[in-house]
Amino acid sequence: MIKLDLPAIYSALERRYGDLNWWPAKTPYEVIVGAVLTQNTNWSNVELALANFGGPPEPAFIETASIERLIELIRPAGFFNQKARYLKNITAWFKAYDYDVHKVQQRDAKALRAEILAVHGIGRETADSIMLYAFGFPEFVVDAYTKRLLERMGLEPMDYERVKALFQEQMPKDERVYNNFHAAIVINAKRHCRKKPDCRDCPLGGICGKL
Repeated sequence: MIKLDLPAIYSALERRYGDLNWWPAKTPYEVIVGAVLTQNTNWSNVELALANFGGPPEPAFIETASIERLIELIRPAGFFNQKARYLKNITAWFKAYDYDVHKVQQRDAKALRAEILAVHGIGRETADSIMLYAFGFPEFVVDAYTKRLLERMGLEPMDYERVKALFQEQMPKDERVYNNFHAAIVINAKRHCRKKPDCRDCPLGGICGKL
């Protein structure tokens, strides 16, 4: 069985890309909104939708706005009928904490993740993005880029929880490390590890079995 050295992969990516300081948002709630909007679309479309709010989205606004108004604002992100309702759902969840980040951060991580996953429209990638980037919990985010990287390295396809466990077993349980590792995987996937890979000058050239 192939065993990847994830710390070595992280070191190579960090040397190339440095501290990326994701997620691109001004407030934790903007992270929550962005995590919902980025489902099944690319980030450039999410940026267009976020710009329609005229500033960081406010939970009180999304709580009280009509579905029709939300659909109008988030239309560039696609799947807008669903996502408008998902935004209502996750905002109602956040309201139970008085929209207070510190109250959320007092929760046990396992219980909190289960709670967020119980919100209709919130899957595992979205939930972990919210926990890591909005609230600072060390929960590794697995996306299509992450799975592509592991498969290019020679691993058989694995489900979300197995991939996440692989990262959390090998890497220190550190919010900054998880943040930067995920961000670097995304950036490297866009530059090199594309659907049709461009391996020239890839920072993983000495590690990846495809090179």
